[in-house]
Amino acid sequence: MRLAIMGCGGVGGYFGARLAEAGHNVTFIARGEHLAAMKREGLRVSSIEGDVHLAEVKATDDPARVGAVDAVLVAVKAWQVAEAAKAIRPMIGPDTFVVPLENGVEAAETLASVLGGAHVLDGLCGILAWREAPGHIKHAGVLPFVRFGERDNRHSKRAERLKAAFDQARGVTAEIPDDIQVAVWSKFLFICAMSGIGSVTRAPIGVTRTLPDTRELIVQILTEITAVARARGVTLPKDAVAHAMRFVDALPAESTASMQRDIMAGLPSELEAQNGAVARLGRETGVATPVNAMIHAALLPQERQARGVTPQA
Repeated sequence: MRLAIMGCGGVGGYFGARLAEAGHNVTFIARGEHLAAMKREGLRVSSIEGDVHLAEVKATDDPARVGAVDAVLVAVKAWQVAEAAKAIRPMIGPDTFVVPLENGVEAAETLASVLGGAHVLDGLCGILAWREAPGHIKHAGVLPFVRFGERDNRHSKRAERLKAAFDQARGVTAEIPDDIQVAVWSKFLFICAMSGIGSVTRAPIGVTRTLPDTRELIVQILTEITAVARARGVTLPKDAVAHAMRFVDALPAESTASMQRDIMAGLPSELEAQNGAVARLGRETGVATPVNAMIHAALLPQERQARGVTPQA
Protein backbone atom coordinates (compact mmCIF):
# COMPACT_ATOMS: atom_id res chain seq x y z
CA MET A 1 0.00 0.00 0.00
CA ARG A 2 0.97 3.62 -0.45
CA LEU A 3 0.63 5.15 2.98
CA ALA A 4 1.24 8.51 4.61
CA ILE A 5 1.89 8.93 8.33
CA MET A 6 0.71 12.30 9.63
CA GLY A 7 2.63 12.88 12.84
CA CYS A 8 5.77 10.87 13.50
CA GLY A 9 6.17 10.77 17.25
CA GLY A 10 5.95 7.55 19.23
CA VAL A 11 2.73 6.37 17.59
CA GLY A 12 3.25 7.39 13.97
CA GLY A 13 6.96 6.72 14.01
CA TYR A 14 6.52 3.21 15.36
CA PHE A 15 3.64 2.02 13.19
CA GLY A 16 5.00 3.76 10.10
CA ALA A 17 8.39 2.13 10.58
CA ARG A 18 6.84 -1.31 10.96
CA LEU A 19 4.79 -0.86 7.77
CA ALA A 20 7.82 0.40 5.85
CA GLU A 21 9.91 -2.49 7.16
CA ALA A 22 7.24 -4.84 5.78
CA GLY A 23 7.76 -3.37 2.32
CA HIS A 24 4.99 -0.82 2.04
CA ASN A 25 5.48 2.58 0.42
CA VAL A 26 5.39 4.88 3.45
CA THR A 27 5.87 8.63 3.55
CA PHE A 28 6.35 10.31 6.92
CA ILE A 29 4.99 13.82 7.41
CA ALA A 30 7.26 15.33 10.05
CA ARG A 31 8.95 18.60 10.88
CA GLY A 32 11.87 20.28 12.60
CA GLU A 33 14.85 18.37 13.96
CA HIS A 34 13.00 15.07 13.72
CA LEU A 35 12.48 15.52 9.99
CA ALA A 36 16.07 16.65 9.47
CA ALA A 37 17.40 13.59 11.30
CA MET A 38 15.14 11.25 9.31
CA LYS A 39 16.37 12.71 6.03
CA ARG A 40 19.98 12.51 7.17
CA GLU A 41 20.11 9.17 9.01
CA GLY A 42 16.78 7.45 8.43
CA LEU A 43 14.44 6.31 11.19
CA ARG A 44 15.44 4.06 14.08
CA VAL A 45 13.06 2.21 16.40
CA SER A 46 14.26 0.60 19.62
CA SER A 47 11.67 -1.95 20.69
CA ILE A 48 11.16 -4.97 22.89
CA GLU A 49 9.49 -6.46 19.81
CA GLY A 50 12.71 -6.13 17.81
CA ASP A 51 14.68 -3.08 16.70
CA VAL A 52 14.48 -1.65 13.20
CA HIS A 53 16.61 0.88 11.37
CA LEU A 54 15.30 2.28 8.10
CA ALA A 55 18.45 3.74 6.61
CA GLU A 56 16.45 5.69 4.05
CA VAL A 57 12.90 6.95 4.47
CA LYS A 58 10.53 9.16 2.53
CA ALA A 59 9.91 12.15 4.75
CA THR A 60 8.65 15.68 4.19
CA ASP A 61 6.95 18.56 5.95
CA ASP A 62 4.82 19.33 2.87
CA PRO A 63 1.90 16.94 2.19
CA ALA A 64 1.34 18.64 -1.17
CA ARG A 65 4.59 17.09 -2.40
CA VAL A 66 3.34 13.57 -1.65
CA GLY A 67 0.26 13.40 -3.84
CA ALA A 68 -2.69 11.05 -3.40
CA VAL A 69 -2.10 7.93 -1.30
CA ASP A 70 -4.13 4.85 -0.48
CA ALA A 71 -4.46 5.69 3.20
CA VAL A 72 -3.35 8.24 5.76
CA LEU A 73 -2.73 7.30 9.39
CA VAL A 74 -3.25 10.36 11.57
CA ALA A 75 -1.03 10.18 14.64
CA VAL A 76 -0.84 13.77 15.83
CA LYS A 77 -2.01 14.90 19.27
CA ALA A 78 -5.79 15.04 19.64
CA TRP A 79 -5.83 18.83 19.74
CA GLN A 80 -3.94 18.96 16.43
CA VAL A 81 -6.43 16.86 14.42
CA ALA A 82 -8.38 19.76 12.88
CA GLU A 83 -5.18 21.40 11.64
CA ALA A 84 -3.86 18.05 10.39
CA ALA A 85 -7.08 17.42 8.46
CA LYS A 86 -6.60 20.61 6.47
CA ALA A 87 -2.92 19.84 5.86
CA ILE A 88 -3.53 16.36 4.43
CA ARG A 89 -6.10 17.47 1.85
CA PRO A 90 -3.51 17.31 -0.99
CA MET A 91 -2.97 13.59 -0.24
CA ILE A 92 -6.67 12.75 -0.56
CA GLY A 93 -7.63 11.12 -3.86
CA PRO A 94 -11.04 9.68 -4.81
CA ASP A 95 -10.33 6.39 -2.98
CA THR A 96 -8.08 7.60 -0.17
CA PHE A 97 -9.19 6.83 3.36
CA VAL A 98 -7.99 8.28 6.64
CA VAL A 99 -7.66 6.50 9.98
CA PRO A 100 -7.21 8.41 13.26
CA LEU A 101 -5.10 6.77 15.97
CA GLU A 102 -5.52 9.52 18.58
CA ASN A 103 -6.62 9.31 22.18
CA GLY A 104 -10.17 10.57 22.61
CA VAL A 105 -13.46 9.85 20.87
CA GLU A 106 -13.92 12.79 18.50
CA ALA A 107 -11.04 12.60 15.99
CA ALA A 108 -12.98 10.75 13.29
CA GLU A 109 -15.80 13.28 13.37
CA THR A 110 -13.31 16.15 13.19
CA LEU A 111 -11.61 14.59 10.17
CA ALA A 112 -14.94 13.91 8.48
CA SER A 113 -16.04 17.52 8.93
CA VAL A 114 -13.02 18.65 6.91
CA LEU A 115 -12.42 15.78 4.47
CA GLY A 116 -15.91 14.35 4.06
CA GLY A 117 -17.33 11.33 5.81
CA ALA A 118 -16.70 8.98 2.90
CA HIS A 119 -12.95 9.31 3.37
CA VAL A 120 -12.84 8.58 7.10
CA LEU A 121 -12.74 5.39 9.13
CA ASP A 122 -12.54 5.37 12.91
CA GLY A 123 -9.63 3.87 14.77
CA LEU A 124 -7.46 3.63 17.83
CA CYS A 125 -4.16 2.20 18.94
CA GLY A 126 -2.46 0.93 22.04
CA ILE A 127 1.25 1.53 22.50
CA LEU A 128 3.78 2.89 24.98
CA ALA A 129 6.27 4.70 22.78
CA TRP A 130 7.86 8.11 22.50
CA ARG A 131 10.43 10.06 20.52
CA GLU A 132 13.68 9.29 22.29
CA ALA A 133 15.66 11.69 20.10
CA PRO A 134 15.35 13.17 16.59
CA GLY A 135 15.07 10.21 14.22
CA HIS A 136 14.77 7.71 17.08
CA ILE A 137 11.57 6.13 18.47
CA LYS A 138 11.59 4.15 21.72
CA HIS A 139 8.95 1.48 22.39
CA ALA A 140 8.44 -0.29 25.73
CA GLY A 141 5.62 -2.26 27.30
CA VAL A 142 2.98 -4.48 25.76
CA LEU A 143 2.65 -5.55 22.12
CA PRO A 144 1.33 -2.54 20.16
CA PHE A 145 -2.06 -2.89 18.50
CA VAL A 146 -4.29 -1.01 16.08
CA ARG A 147 -8.05 -1.33 15.68
CA PHE A 148 -10.05 0.36 12.97
CA GLY A 149 -13.21 0.03 10.92
CA GLU A 150 -15.98 1.80 9.04
CA ARG A 151 -17.84 4.20 11.27
CA ASP A 152 -21.14 2.42 10.57
CA ASN A 153 -19.49 -0.99 11.20
CA ARG A 154 -20.14 -2.25 7.69
CA HIS A 155 -17.63 -4.65 6.17
CA SER A 156 -15.30 -2.98 3.67
CA LYS A 157 -12.49 -4.10 1.41
CA ARG A 158 -10.42 -1.02 2.25
CA ALA A 159 -10.40 -1.84 5.96
CA GLU A 160 -9.45 -5.43 5.14
CA ARG A 161 -6.67 -4.17 2.88
CA LEU A 162 -5.18 -2.05 5.67
CA LYS A 163 -5.45 -4.94 8.10
CA ALA A 164 -3.59 -7.16 5.62
CA ALA A 165 -0.83 -4.54 5.45
CA PHE A 166 -0.48 -4.53 9.23
CA ASP A 167 -0.59 -8.33 9.31
CA GLN A 168 2.57 -8.31 7.22
CA ALA A 169 4.38 -6.17 9.79
CA ARG A 170 6.11 -7.51 12.86
CA GLY A 171 5.66 -6.03 16.31
CA VAL A 172 1.99 -5.06 15.87
CA THR A 173 -1.42 -6.71 15.86
CA ALA A 174 -4.37 -5.37 13.87
CA GLU A 175 -8.10 -5.97 14.31
CA ILE A 176 -11.36 -4.85 12.73
CA PRO A 177 -13.79 -4.88 15.68
CA ASP A 178 -17.45 -5.79 15.31
CA ASP A 179 -18.31 -2.36 16.75
CA ILE A 180 -15.67 0.32 16.29
CA GLN A 181 -17.44 2.79 18.58
CA VAL A 182 -17.39 0.30 21.44
CA ALA A 183 -13.69 -0.27 20.74
CA VAL A 184 -12.88 3.45 20.68
CA TRP A 185 -14.78 4.18 23.90
CA SER A 186 -13.34 1.10 25.63
CA LYS A 187 -9.82 2.39 24.95
CA PHE A 188 -10.91 5.91 25.96
CA LEU A 189 -12.12 4.57 29.30
CA PHE A 190 -8.76 3.51 30.63
CA ILE A 191 -6.57 6.10 28.91
CA CYS A 192 -8.76 8.99 30.10
CA ALA A 193 -8.83 7.62 33.65
CA MET A 194 -5.07 7.02 33.61
CA SER A 195 -4.42 10.48 32.15
CA GLY A 196 -6.69 12.27 34.59
CA ILE A 197 -5.53 10.62 37.80
CA GLY A 198 -1.89 10.79 36.78
CA SER A 199 -2.08 14.45 35.79
CA VAL A 200 -3.62 15.66 39.04
CA THR A 201 -1.42 13.50 41.29
CA ARG A 202 1.80 13.53 39.21
CA ALA A 203 2.20 9.90 40.27
CA PRO A 204 2.59 6.75 38.13
CA ILE A 205 -0.27 4.29 37.83
CA GLY A 206 1.38 1.86 40.25
CA VAL A 207 0.86 4.40 43.03
CA THR A 208 -2.62 5.68 42.16
CA ARG A 209 -4.14 2.23 41.64
CA THR A 210 -2.80 1.08 45.03
CA LEU A 211 -3.86 3.91 47.34
CA PRO A 212 -7.54 3.35 48.25
CA ASP A 213 -8.50 7.01 47.84
CA THR A 214 -6.99 7.46 44.38
CA ARG A 215 -8.16 4.01 43.28
CA GLU A 216 -11.72 5.05 44.10
CA LEU A 217 -11.23 8.20 42.03
CA ILE A 218 -10.16 6.05 39.07
CA VAL A 219 -13.34 4.00 39.42
CA GLN A 220 -15.44 7.18 39.56
CA ILE A 221 -13.76 8.54 36.40
CA LEU A 222 -14.50 5.27 34.61
CA THR A 223 -18.10 5.19 35.84
CA GLU A 224 -18.76 8.71 34.55
CA ILE A 225 -17.24 7.97 31.14
CA THR A 226 -19.32 4.81 30.83
CA ALA A 227 -22.50 6.73 31.62
CA VAL A 228 -21.70 9.35 28.97
CA ALA A 229 -20.94 6.70 26.35
CA ARG A 230 -24.21 4.87 26.98
CA ALA A 231 -26.15 8.13 26.87
CA ARG A 232 -24.65 8.68 23.41
CA GLY A 233 -25.81 5.26 22.24
CA VAL A 234 -22.53 3.36 22.62
CA THR A 235 -23.31 -0.17 23.80
CA LEU A 236 -20.46 -0.72 26.21
CA PRO A 237 -20.61 -4.09 28.01
CA LYS A 238 -22.02 -4.28 31.53
CA ASP A 239 -18.57 -5.02 32.95
CA ALA A 240 -16.86 -2.12 31.14
CA VAL A 241 -15.60 -0.48 34.34
CA ALA A 242 -14.31 -3.74 35.80
CA HIS A 243 -12.65 -4.63 32.50
CA ALA A 244 -10.92 -1.24 32.37
CA MET A 245 -9.71 -1.66 35.95
CA ARG A 246 -8.22 -5.05 35.09
CA PHE A 247 -6.28 -3.36 32.30
CA VAL A 248 -5.15 -0.60 34.67
CA ASP A 249 -4.01 -3.22 37.20
CA ALA A 250 -2.02 -5.06 34.53
CA LEU A 251 0.03 -2.03 33.46
CA PRO A 252 3.67 -1.74 34.55
CA ALA A 253 3.76 0.14 37.85
CA GLU A 254 5.87 2.96 36.42
CA SER A 255 3.47 3.67 33.54
CA THR A 256 2.29 7.21 32.83
CA ALA A 257 0.01 8.53 30.10
CA SER A 258 1.22 10.92 27.42
CA MET A 259 -1.19 13.60 28.67
CA GLN A 260 0.35 13.35 32.13
CA ARG A 261 3.87 13.56 30.74
CA ASP A 262 2.97 16.64 28.68
CA ILE A 263 1.35 18.36 31.64
CA MET A 264 4.29 17.61 33.92
CA ALA A 265 6.61 19.04 31.26
CA GLY A 266 4.56 22.22 30.98
CA LEU A 267 3.51 21.44 27.40
CA PRO A 268 0.09 21.73 25.73
CA SER A 269 -1.81 18.52 26.40
CA GLU A 270 -4.89 16.52 25.40
CA LEU A 271 -6.84 17.74 28.43
CA GLU A 272 -9.72 19.08 26.33
CA ALA A 273 -9.95 15.84 24.32
CA GLN A 274 -9.94 13.63 27.40
CA ASN A 275 -11.35 14.70 30.79
CA GLY A 276 -12.54 17.98 29.28
CA ALA A 277 -14.43 16.07 26.59
CA VAL A 278 -16.11 13.86 29.19
CA ALA A 279 -17.36 16.95 31.04
CA ARG A 280 -18.50 18.65 27.81
CA LEU A 281 -20.20 15.58 26.33
CA GLY A 282 -21.77 14.91 29.71
CA ARG A 283 -23.36 18.36 29.69
CA GLU A 284 -24.63 17.77 26.15
CA THR A 285 -26.27 14.49 27.12
CA GLY A 286 -27.46 15.47 30.60
CA VAL A 287 -25.05 13.17 32.43
CA ALA A 288 -23.32 14.43 35.56
CA THR A 289 -19.52 14.11 35.47
CA PRO A 290 -18.31 15.83 38.67
CA VAL A 291 -14.95 14.05 38.95
CA ASN A 292 -13.94 14.59 35.33
CA ALA A 293 -15.16 18.19 35.53
CA MET A 294 -13.06 18.72 38.65
CA ILE A 295 -9.96 17.27 36.98
CA HIS A 296 -10.51 19.48 33.94
CA ALA A 297 -11.00 22.60 36.08
CA ALA A 298 -7.98 21.83 38.27
CA LEU A 299 -5.67 21.41 35.27
CA LEU A 300 -7.10 24.19 33.11
CA PRO A 301 -4.97 27.05 34.51
CA GLN A 302 -1.76 25.18 33.71
CA GLU A 303 -3.11 24.15 30.30
CA ARG A 304 -3.88 27.76 29.43
CA GLN A 305 -0.43 28.81 30.56
CA ALA A 306 1.19 26.11 28.44
CA ARG A 307 -0.72 27.46 25.42
CA GLY A 308 0.21 31.05 26.16
CA VAL A 309 -3.36 32.11 26.92
CA THR A 310 -3.45 35.29 28.99
CA PRO A 311 -5.62 34.92 32.12
CA GLN A 312 -8.82 36.94 32.07
CA ALA A 313 -8.99 39.72 34.64
